[in-house]
Amino acid sequence: MTQHLSSPQASAVQQQAGPPASVWVVLGSTGFIGAAVCAGLREAGITVRTVQAPRLESSAQDAAGLLAEAAALEAVRAELAAAFTGARVVVNAAGLATPGGTDSPALRGANSLLPLVIADAADSAGLRRFVHLSSAAVQGHRPYLDETGYVQPFSAYSRSKALGERALAERTGGGCSAVTIRATSVQGPQRPTTAKLARLAASPLASVAGDGTAPSPVSSVDALVEFITTVGSYAGDVPAVVLQPWERSTVAGVLEAAGGRKPVRLPAWLCRSALWCGYRLSGLAGERLHGPLRRLEMMWFGQRQVAGWAEATGSVPEPRVQEILSSLQNSEPAGYRASERLPERVSR
Repeated sequence: MTQHLSSPQASAVQQQAGPPASVWVVLGSTGFIGAAVCAGLREAGITVRTVQAPRLESSAQDAAGLLAEAAALEAVRAELAAAFTGARVVVNAAGLATPGGTDSPALRGANSLLPLVIADAADSAGLRRFVHLSSAAVQGHRPYLDETGYVQPFSAYSRSKALGERALAERTGGGCSAVTIRATSVQGPQRPTTAKLARLAASPLASVAGDGTAPSPVSSVDALVEFITTVGSYAGDVPAVVLQPWERSTVAGVLEAAGGRKPVRLPAWLCRSALWCGYRLSGLAGERLHGPLRRLEMMWFGQRQVAGWAEATGSVPEPRVQEILSSLQNSEPAGYRASERLPERVSR
């Protein structure tokens, strides 16, 4: 057998050129966050391979049941592994984003079982890192968000996300590093929930509890995409769970940026009493109002975020949420009449 050895000059050129551009797989590329991830990765010079997420259902109610179901899905795992071949990182932006929905096998399949199957397939394909997008909603009503395993889900959606996190934590992994990112309240100019936020912020219903200086977990899709890219490409070890960093907004600041007017300041005790009654009525109605009530709770009280891995490693993205929210004032959401907008108040 004849071997062709490269010349020293060729070797030097290859070293200067560095390794070939990495390939990242993205599942859920047609969704709001998935599409933004694909665009951000391509802008960063990363080759993106989109893979359609399999539609799964799950009857499991705990992590052990999910692990058993995942182990039985050999054909699905093999198909995904084949689609992942040659890639370096896989990002799971797939799932059912239904904060106000009810529990179902489809919800658990998409948000709880799918991450396990992807993680197993990533191991089989020899990928370096699996980045799974979860939600800070798994920690529910607690006063602050952090990167611990403590969860307090309050709805079918948040329970399905928390169950997926628990199963990943109990899974025996292989060589692929699995990292869960807890995304906060992500906003973007093309997202319907952001348009709703802008309409609310511009209306007389815009209000906060107390003086409005409580930190808000409202964040931007641009900062989330940057954070995902950082986590996926980070050379060192990354914790199993990381929290999307705070973008330094307050509850009053979010409403002012989105609506161009100062929100009404309500007594905190009145807001807490209204939420207490609302959640109990919603519980009697099968939690059907939990989603809107949670959004109201976030508008009034926000939620503090504990500094974590991003802050410790200098991996905090540039805050962009104020810029995104302010831009909405220049483009009225569909179905919103300019005559409905109240005059702006002069800032202090």
